[in-house]
Amino acid sequence: SEVDCAHQQRFTFLRLNSNWLPRDMATRVAYENSNEVGVFSRLTNSYCLVGLGGSANFYSAFETELADHIPVVHASIANTRIIGRLCVGNKNGLLVPSNTTDQELQHLRNSLPDSVVIQRVEERLSALGNCIACNDYVALAHTDLDRETEEIVSDVLGVEVFRGTIAGNLLVGSYCALSNQGGLVHPRTPMNEMEELSSLLQIPLVAGTVNRGSDVIGGGLVVNDWCAFAGLDTTSTELSVIESIFKLRDSGPTDISQFRDTLLESIA
Repeated sequence: SEVDCAHQQRFTFLRLNSNWLPRDMATRVAYENSNEVGVFSRLTNSYCLVGLGGSANFYSAFETELADHIPVVHASIANTRIIGRLCVGNKNGLLVPSNTTDQELQHLRNSLPDSVVIQRVEERLSALGNCIACNDYVALAHTDLDRETEEIVSDVLGVEVFRGTIAGNLLVGSYCALSNQGGLVHPRTPMNEMEELSSLLQIPLVAGTVNRGSDVIGGGLVVNDWCAFAGLDTTSTELSVIESIFKLRDSGPTDISQFRDTLLESIA
């Protein structure tokens, strides 16, 4: 029939043109033998940085999902591969520590979109990725961050900055992952604290884990508004929570609460 023919044509069009669309999903990857994906990469809505020296599989996983949409840049910071813990960024900008070399800075400037502002920061707490978590609108920062650094974060990343802790941890960048859609926080974050943070950041939050029960969310997960990469040990339940809270699939809030209960039972 004509209806069946139209459906078939539409399916063929979508199938042929699927590479033009971001594929909503969470992917498991490992950097050499490490599940700490967030240590060796930094993902935003306008670029992705991956640490030099990893296996080809690690790079190809990012490039398969992202290369049609944003640049995937191989980089080092301060001559190390742990770029995810040393820098912090969003679609507007990228902040790197003061010990980033001139050559590294130039490489980043040459590789990232012109709209992305890149700046070195003189900060005693130089592992910026551990001390700051952000999306494109808000940032949560270590309570001891310099006032000057806070102003730079606000100006360069174009965000409103809040100081705070997550489940008593000062290293907010290590214990949560944020996108513009939602956030995943330390599994032992009290409900009242989570509600307060959610209200502050203006995004839904859920407590959970990655890499089969690890509470170091920032170390095991990177996420933007359409895809996520988690460590190879991440369980299907953990992935379901990630895909739900970050709206990578059309999952309702009932799914999140159900999965959260499962997770909390498993770590209790």
